[in-house]
Amino acid sequence: MQRLFRNSNLLLLLLTCTTFTCAQSVQVYGIVDAGLAHVTGLASGPKNFVVSGVMEGSRFGIKGNEDIGGGYRTFFTLESRFEVDTGAMSNRPFSGNNVPDRYANATILGLPTSLQPATSAVATSLGNTLGVNLAQNFWDRQIFLGLATPVGVFVAGRQYTPAYEIAAAFDTTGTQSALSSGQVGTIPSIIDLRLSNSLAYRIVNGHISGVFMVAAGEGSSTSGSFKAANLAYKDSSFAAGIGLNVRNNEQGKKSLSTFVAGASVNAGPGTLFTSVAFVKDDHPTGLSGIAAQLISGGVPSPAAQAVQNAYLQGFKQDSQLWHLGYRLSAGSHTFYTAYTKLNDKLAANADVNSIGGAYTYAFSKRTDVNFVIVRFNNHNLAQVAPGQAGMIGGVTSNSGTDANSYTLGIRHRF
Repeated sequence: MQRLFRNSNLLLLLLTCTTFTCAQSVQVYGIVDAGLAHVTGLASGPKNFVVSGVMEGSRFGIKGNEDIGGGYRTFFTLESRFEVDTGAMSNRPFSGNNVPDRYANATILGLPTSLQPATSAVATSLGNTLGVNLAQNFWDRQIFLGLATPVGVFVAGRQYTPAYEIAAAFDTTGTQSALSSGQVGTIPSIIDLRLSNSLAYRIVNGHISGVFMVAAGEGSSTSGSFKAANLAYKDSSFAAGIGLNVRNNEQGKKSLSTFVAGASVNAGPGTLFTSVAFVKDDHPTGLSGIAAQLISGGVPSPAAQAVQNAYLQGFKQDSQLWHLGYRLSAGSHTFYTAYTKLNDKLAANADVNSIGGAYTYAFSKRTDVNFVIVRFNNHNLAQVAPGQAGMIGGVTSNSGTDANSYTLGIRHRF
């Protein structure tokens, strides 16, 4: 609560300062996005939800810059999320703390049934971590300070990762709604979206742009160092780019690696989008403490180590994500249609694909209404439920159970 008051005082100061005492370009901005969602395939059956972040996560932010002369400029961004439906700064999936069967069932994990109690304990612990900003960090979305120079831009803070920027640029919806490509790869996540403690160097030269980023684990028990880069080309009718994220786990071993390539081209009255991501993780992050946790709860050491090894094996990733879609804008109307397929190459063979469409009608430059319909087809041990732009959907009732999402929302930008 004290942290909230401190941040509120900061916001009040920035809002009440004058151009005499503050940078002239300081700006308050944000998005308020809310709607109604009907989701099928959940363990609780078809359900209706009031949701925040249908097309984009609801947020408010403050940004500004100052020309300090000699071709140098400083700038900053502070951006916080909020949930329109609850007023909170975090959210949980539609399925709550349920995890996929392949992480909750001892037999599927290759363990004897006698270790089901220990498996259930780990699954409960993992389920309690599912959600967005459960730590309630005030500036959870972005917070960074930058310096633009004649030789490039240097940025420090919490930022979007280079591979995610490429994935977003060549997603048909621009990561909006349950139709976005990343929705089918959430537990475990196939890409790091944002990184704290990061340093980035950015360049823009005509149609070419690029970024190199590093981030430090800084002694974290659940994450390690990070390196990433991207390179993109864009003109009035064509764009293409590649990006690579590589994360080490808390033990310094190479963990999640995501390579993304994408392109978009003007085609007829609209734009055609396509992308592919190659995902690999041989040493999953944040699982090295499972055995110690179980031992402290009374599980014998050999059994605890067996459970940890099973989860380390179960959370490995080797998959490909393919995306193809089309966007058409005509006056106040925007239409989207897209198909995404996650091809899991490991033993679980947890393939999932999504297909659907979205429609936006703009009342003005700031306010629009949106309708989204998406179907998730889960195969074998896949169990993905559709979420919204501002949240993950969680899991369906059982492995291989499909899900549908029908959403009607309104969005206002300020």
